[in-house]
Order: sequence, then structure tokens, then C-alpha cells
Amino acid sequence: MTVDTAAAVLPFEERSVLTRVKSAAGAWLPVLAALGILILMLVAGQLYFGDFISPRLISALFDNNPYLIVLAIGMTFVIITGGIDLSVGSVIAFSGLLGAQLFAAGLPAVVVLPLMVLSGTVIGVIIGIMVAVFDIQPFIASLAGMFLARGLAYVTSLKSLPIKDDTLNWLLGESWGGGGWYVTPGVVLALVLVGVATWMLHYTRFGRTVYAVGGGEQSARLMGLAVDRTKFLVYVISGTCAGIGGVLFASYTQSGNPLAGLGMELQAIAAVVIGGTILTGGSGYMIGSLVGVLVYGLIQIAITYMSVDSWWTYIVIGIMLLVFVVFQRALSARRGG
Repeated sequence: MTVDTAAAVLPFEERSVLTRVKSAAGAWLPVLAALGILILMLVAGQLYFGDFISPRLISALFDNNPYLIVLAIGMTFVIITGGIDLSVGSVIAFSGLLGAQLFAAGLPAVVVLPLMVLSGTVIGVIIGIMVAVFDIQPFIASLAGMFLARGLAYVTSLKSLPIKDDTLNWLLGESWGGGGWYVTPGVVLALVLVGVATWMLHYTRFGRTVYAVGGGEQSARLMGLAVDRTKFLVYVISGTCAGIGGVLFASYTQSGNPLAGLGMELQAIAAVVIGGTILTGGSGYMIGSLVGVLVYGLIQIAITYMSVDSWWTYIVIGIMLLVFVVFQRALSARRGG
């Protein structure tokens, strides 16, 4: 979805059919490109390995990355407004260790899990206040949030702590399915959040304001939109998603670790950009970010199949990012022209 000015806040029915079709076609192009790459990778893998495409592989694509899907949801909100959030990886570490300590103290999951999520929300509130109230650049504000959350993680514990709680481990330890297909409660939670976030972006005034802020902040202010409140809320959403991601990652590793989530904020940004969200803001789809995460996960699986060093993942992702950024630049220039 691309909304640059007044069209952002007009009800869908009030826009002309031609404008809607033209806008939708242009906005969906990066998402379709990412989807095309995902399909091409699957086909290439099948031709090269012979038994690549299978129910188990598709299930594993989701099962290996529910926390990254949730991080990408929050990051999509932030990037559409033209911002960035570098704190989410550190929040993963802090919330996981906080949960490990609280579980070790004997608190029940019904208390610990909300507190783990709340820890991310608090970091998001701090960053949101710095960006929306004090007009600090999102890069600097979220960088401060990143150091704050990582420091809190080290204060909580300097070493990895195991978590032995049935409720937390159930999220990614339980699975349903048959015939090779399977899905875990954590994946279901992540996909439900994608649906909720999609509804918020496309069917609420808040969502249309998010696009309007990213399309042109001054224009949005002149239109009387709640720009500062929207910028604040997207960081609160991102922090909350990071807190939920911390819960899922703790379930995935069954531990809290001060080194957890290192570089995960960059993985989330990469997935969102590969999924078609433009870094300058104003355009992007939540479903595109989901496709971006799947592309990222498929690259990791393909590298494993090829039995080469894992750092090839970063090389491939780097090349793909360069291609997508150039593609976005060309697309923006075409729209501007």
C-alpha cells in the first residue's frame, strides 16, 4: 500500500477506481517481486536437490522463525512511518532473561509471560517519547534503547539461564498436524498477529495515518492528523512485538541469554525491506514482511542443504538487500517522474 498525501486518510470508497488500481499495482510490485524470488528459490532448490520441496520444509520455514515474524510486524509499522528501531534484538535478550529469573523465583507463567511482553513495551515507550516528544532521530533514539535493553540484560544475568516451564516451552514444543505438515502454537500466534496488524494498517484510521506520516510528515500535520501520537504508538507496538518475540525466542531456546538477539534487529529490517516496505516510508504491506521472513528462512535452509559455511547466508542476504534497495529506488524515481 502506498499513500503519500491526502488519499491516506480518505475512506477507501471515496478514491477513484483508477487511482486505487494504479496505487495498488505500484505498491504491490515489490511484494510480488519478493514472492517471485521465494517461488524461484523453491523451484531451484527442487531442481538442484531433488527432494527439496516438502510439507516438512514448508512447516520448518515457519517453525524456525516465529519470533522473527513478530519482530518484522513491529518493524514494518516503524519503517512505514520512515523510522527505524534498532532495539528489538536487545529486547529479545532482556525479556528472555527477565522471564528466566522470574520463573526461577517461582512465579507462575500467567504472571511472568505478561511481564516479559511488558518489558519490551516499556522500552518502546521510552523510544517513542524520545522520537515523538523530543524530536530525536529514530536511529539515535532506538540506538539508546538498544544499549539500554542490552545493559539491562547483562544486569539481570551475565550467563545463560535455563527455563523449565511447561507453559513457555509448550509454545514451540507442542505441534499439531499430520502427513509431514505441522504447526506449533507459537507459529499460530505469530500468524494471528500478522492478521491483526494487517487489519490495523488497512482498515483503521490509525493505519492510514501511519502511511500518511511516512508519505509526508508535514502534509500529515497540515491535514490535522495526530502525527506525534502515531509516531509514539508505532514504537510502542514495535517494543511490544519485541517483547512477544522474546517470549517466543525463550521458548525456542528454552533459556534466557544476555547474548541472545545479537544482530536480530538487522535480520528484521532485512526481512521487511526484502518484503517490499520502502525504507523512506509511506509504502509497505504486512504480508510482504511475512514473505521477507520466509525468504530469509529459506536462504538459511538452502545454505544448510548445501553444507557450506553459515556466513554465506549474510552474503546472500546482503546481495539481495542491495538489489531490493536499488529496485525500490528505481520504483520511487518512476513514481516521482
